[in-house]
Amino acid sequence: MQPFEKPILVTRPIFPDIDGYKDQLHDIWESKWLSNNGPKHKELESKIKNYISAPNISLFNNGTVALQTAVQSLRLQGEVITTPFSFPATTHVLAWNGITPVFCDIHPETLTIDPEKIESLITARTTAILGVHVYGIPCHVEEIDQIAARHGLRVIYDAAHAFTTQVNEKEIAHYGDISMFSFHPTKLFHTGEGGALVYNDSTLKERIEYLKNFGIKNEDEVILPGINGKMSELQAAMGLQVLPLISDEKAKRSKIRSVYTTYLGNAPGITVLGVGANASQSEQYFCIRVDERQFGLSRDAIYHKLKEFNVYSRKYFYPLISKYPCYTNLPSASPDKLPVAEVAEKQVLCLPFYGDLQLDDVERICQIILSLR
Repeated sequence: MQPFEKPILVTRPIFPDIDGYKDQLHDIWESKWLSNNGPKHKELESKIKNYISAPNISLFNNGTVALQTAVQSLRLQGEVITTPFSFPATTHVLAWNGITPVFCDIHPETLTIDPEKIESLITARTTAILGVHVYGIPCHVEEIDQIAARHGLRVIYDAAHAFTTQVNEKEIAHYGDISMFSFHPTKLFHTGEGGALVYNDSTLKERIEYLKNFGIKNEDEVILPGINGKMSELQAAMGLQVLPLISDEKAKRSKIRSVYTTYLGNAPGITVLGVGANASQSEQYFCIRVDERQFGLSRDAIYHKLKEFNVYSRKYFYPLISKYPCYTNLPSASPDKLPVAEVAEKQVLCLPFYGDLQLDDVERICQIILSLR
């Protein structure tokens, strides 16, 4: 089997019609307004709020700053229980806020934070739980909300992968106190770079808006130690062009998912990750788990072999956050306390997944993988 002539990347952003984006830019040039809650920003915020039935929403220049602000807005301190199986930003925002992350092992099927392991980690210093909807697979949100209620804890969700995800026909952002969505170019919906916080408590709106604008209340008053988290008009303009394309993009990705699942779903040693019966697909990533003993080849070997065919997959998430030098000194980072995560980091592989990927190419990628056995 010959390699692909051109690289097949793990993901590619949606590029809207350039003429439509030029029209958006023309409006910006006419308004002479580039930042600070301009008309494009207001329009996008309103449209996203309606699109995902968000109770309250604030847009940001990126998801990391949004998550930092979420932690600040809830006045968290002490310890926060979180997952080691995520993107670095999830834990880094805690460290930047002077909070000690406490790593909790993950569920063996969903790979999200395991609710059965959370309560044993709660101490007098615990103030919150920070979960991640990994690949758009929802956390065990109802169980986590119950745990938080029993112990008086806040709940934040890193929903970077979960734009449009629903649980029991309810939008994902309605669970917990605050959810962060990333609008990075690798995400299903993007603004070139950006993010948002969605939250149930409308009284948080004022504090969040102050925090993302240097803590400025008015010309003469600065009332909080804020940062610059504002989304620009250029970003918002991109979002306004991309948002109408999401439904079609999801439909294309759903067909790609079906092809992958048809070929790989029953292959010995390969498990296709899914969201479960009570949740909807965000169509953010297509991921498999590889059991070397059954498949005959390790995840890493498949990853490198695919490169030889000009196919670029991703070992996502690898390594565990708990293995970063800045966190290995934490008692909760010990590998023997995270056995499920230790296995998952060696098995998960995200395969190329974007709407413009041709179905024939998806079949070929599957055939390459199966031929490696």
